[in-house]
Amino acid sequence: MAEDNKDQKTEEPTSKRVTDTEEKGNFAHSREINSSFILLAALLGFMILGEQSTRTVMGSWNGMFAESWALQLTPEELYKVTVNAMKAFAKIVGPFLILIMLAGLASNILQIGGLRFSSHPLVPKFNKLNPLTGFGRIFSKNSVMELFKSLFKVGIISVISYFVIKSHWNEIPPLMGFGVGQILSFMGFVALEIIFNVLLVMIFLSLLDFAFQKFTYRENLRMTKQEIKEERKETDGNPQIKQRIRTVQMEMARKRMMSAVPSADVIVTNPTHISVAIKYDTNKFAAPLVVAKGVGPIALRIREIAKENGVPLVEDKPLARTLNKTVQVGQMIPASLYKAVAEILAYVYKLKHFS
Repeated sequence: MAEDNKDQKTEEPTSKRVTDTEEKGNFAHSREINSSFILLAALLGFMILGEQSTRTVMGSWNGMFAESWALQLTPEELYKVTVNAMKAFAKIVGPFLILIMLAGLASNILQIGGLRFSSHPLVPKFNKLNPLTGFGRIFSKNSVMELFKSLFKVGIISVISYFVIKSHWNEIPPLMGFGVGQILSFMGFVALEIIFNVLLVMIFLSLLDFAFQKFTYRENLRMTKQEIKEERKETDGNPQIKQRIRTVQMEMARKRMMSAVPSADVIVTNPTHISVAIKYDTNKFAAPLVVAKGVGPIALRIREIAKENGVPLVEDKPLARTLNKTVQVGQMIPASLYKAVAEILAYVYKLKHFS
């Protein structure tokens, strides 16, 4: 069933699907890029801080050995030695840890396109406490793939380390006559060479892995046609609900329009199916205004309300059709119809005057 469902996911993910997934803290992410950045940070750290760290180590050792003859095994002395050792350790390791931390942060920012924060991964997921689910994750395809990748990396590092050390094998025996500082310098040089060669290989692998992760990420986000339809419903709203809202809005607009009919000056009609109510207030409007219009049953209702309120009806088929077609409710009539409407209004005012 899972394979069938996967086969049905033939559509590219929508922008909403991608956004929702990213808001949950899920991005295309390659651990190999993190490893490459950390190796680069380690390489830079050795190149920039290696000599200073070596001097610090030598100074700490010399100090400890120089004071060892006078050291008394009392709590105060042991506390002092421990504090000094911790300070020396922090001074040596601290800069490297900061560089590695910044490298890890930079690698994630580059992969996800900036700083992104999400509280979703912090939400407890009690289903993960299920042992069966845990075993499923351990032996899943992704876990097996990560295991092979880790073994492959260990193999590469081992092979590169072997050949680098082998190239310096003849330089190791003479180290027996060198001092500690020279031995540490030699070890640092070999370590730098190993890191540099491993870094070159890791950069190539990380680019391949990131491309694969991007592809897998997009594939996992692919959607079925039904999912796209459901998402469109959520985004645009249920069509039935939207239709109901439109119906209610139209009914309310019709009621407001009908309430304006009694205040109209005249109803221009086409006897068969059109009615247009016109009002002209010289104090408010520069031209006559269409306050209501309609066809069929609405036109008949406009006439009924007009008769009930004593609003005159004037039959003018061409004008009624033109007004209904070109002028919306609440709009003033166009200049091209001024003359025709003015004649009707003059006729109506004359009727009112003589009545």
